Amino acid sequence: MRFGITANLKRPDAENVTNTVIRWIDANGHDYRVCQELRGLDVAAEKVVDRHQLPRFSDYVISLGGDGTLLGTARLVGDSGIPILGINLGSLGFLTQVTSSEAERSLDLIAAGEHRIEERMLLKTSVLGTNGVPEMYALNEVVIDRGDVARLIELNLHVNEEFICTYRADGLIVSTPTGSTAYNAAVGGPILNPMMHAIVIAPMAPQSLAARPLLFSGDDRVLVKVSSRHKSALLTIDGQVSVPLVSGDEVSVQQAAHTCKLVTLPQHSFYEILRNKLNWAVLPRTDND
Repeated sequence: MRFGITANLKRPDAENVTNTVIRWIDANGHDYRVCQELRGLDVAAEKVVDRHQLPRFSDYVISLGGDGTLLGTARLVGDSGIPILGINLGSLGFLTQVTSSEAERSLDLIAAGEHRIEERMLLKTSVLGTNGVPEMYALNEVVIDRGDVARLIELNLHVNEEFICTYRADGLIVSTPTGSTAYNAAVGGPILNPMMHAIVIAPMAPQSLAARPLLFSGDDRVLVKVSSRHKSALLTIDGQVSVPLVSGDEVSVQQAAHTCKLVTLPQHSFYEILRNKLNWAVLPRTDND
């Protein structure tokens, strides 16, 4: 079995956990490659490859860090279909469900085939009529906002070529079910089971109290037309990749043809994570507790 390894070495104990993973791979007779950002570790030169070449040498990719590291790994893997195991070295770790203390046990389960692979929906995004801006893919969300100007913008929402409404707000979040627990939840959007195929659209600080999040089928095609008095706006993919927009730009968002495959383990469930990490449905404490 071949493992690709990527890690955020700025995270606490990242180097130690990465070395633990490498020792397990060596001890169990498997092969591995690390991305070039990890070349400072004590690994042979032939084990280091260019980051974008990592999927070529991998049956599984191990992502060590926080959820942001895993989002970057999802873009790295692209449409290769290679499953990702996220090991959490951060604080919340909603996507990276495995703790550092569970790393070796998780690898044992993968080697034994005692794991699940969940296929998570991705969003494909493009800016229509703009040369030089490639199609982009989001595991969590696509955000269209006012950028660094402290003024509202108008965003005209169309779904399947039908005009839905105009939001006057700080911006608009178009999220996957996986991303429904991220930025979408922070602005009051609904939380969805990540195995669903749906698109959530939630306004950010809308001017109208009547503006509410909307839920659409995963098969629907979303188009957002930007109208900005200060002529500028910003498109951001998963909080990491940004593209400047101007008034009049049109952003197309729809379900991608490929999915992101995440390794999950039998002892973890989505609703358990909601309860433990977001305190979901936890009753208020009383003086008698």
